[in-house]
Amino acid sequence: MRMLGYTMLTCAALAQTQALAQSQNPAEAITLLRRIYQATDKLSYTGTFVYQQGTRTESSRITRLASPGGALERVEVLDGIAREIVRTRDTVRCYLPESQTVKVERRTDGRAFPAMLPAQISDLARNYTITRGETVRIAGFDCEAVVLTPKDDLRYGYHLWADVNTGMLLKARTFNHKGETVEQFSFAQLAIGNVPREQVQTRHLAQNWRVEDAAVAPTNLGRSGWTMRAELPGFRKIIEVTRKLGEARPVGQMVYSDGLAAVSVFIEPMSGRAETLRPGPSSLGAFQIYTREVANHIVTVVGEAPATSVQRIATAVEYRQPQ
Repeated sequence: MRMLGYTMLTCAALAQTQALAQSQNPAEAITLLRRIYQATDKLSYTGTFVYQQGTRTESSRITRLASPGGALERVEVLDGIAREIVRTRDTVRCYLPESQTVKVERRTDGRAFPAMLPAQISDLARNYTITRGETVRIAGFDCEAVVLTPKDDLRYGYHLWADVNTGMLLKARTFNHKGETVEQFSFAQLAIGNVPREQVQTRHLAQNWRVEDAAVAPTNLGRSGWTMRAELPGFRKIIEVTRKLGEARPVGQMVYSDGLAAVSVFIEPMSGRAETLRPGPSSLGAFQIYTREVANHIVTVVGEAPATSVQRIATAVEYRQPQ
């Protein structure tokens, strides 16, 4: 027993020494981030992953076909209400068989997770301390880790695990300033390789289903008088569109990102709205929300970011009458 204890302590000390050596080489961590991005973009695969948010868990089956004309992807939610999401290069369709409804959205930004361009990965070091993490085994794959710890309280941290051989992202954990898990996903089963095209097509015959089109279109909200008094440090605007939410009139949407986190600003006219405005902060799982009234419009900011960040963006939205 004494020898076993000594061996365990020695192994633990070696592991800590190796982890320290890894963490002191940020260039290697950035290289791993690039591998994760490239694998996310280029690999075909099929598997099952589990998404966890607080006490709620949800399992989904995903199939992805990478092709020169753009990736095709099908996600089938296995728990709760039946849902199927099919993504192409320019369209997302969500099939809801219980209500026989198809929700359609035109994509204006086709980037996958992590939502960044390779050239921007090194820029993440401005807002995150990027280090190498431990090597573990996930879903039968040896995985190496990279940790992005925020340098301020405006964003969450990220712990990512990727397959040693392909760079495929198998697990991601989002954590707050206390190190507590905000949300995470992890593959329980994964097969990387050729995927037949028929496997990424919907299984539903939806010719007679009701279609709800979000009617997303690029726009310039500044021309209508909407501006940001000051942007959140490290965040920049990446998308500006109008979209239709349900039966409501089109609303404006601006999306800000620091390369990992994304925050959406929705601007909706108050006229014709049946629901009562409830200003102030709220939350929906990992999403923080802040709502306020500006110039007879409802400004709602939603993002996977700390509540302070979401509120700062919301209070920075201004309306100035166009000249």
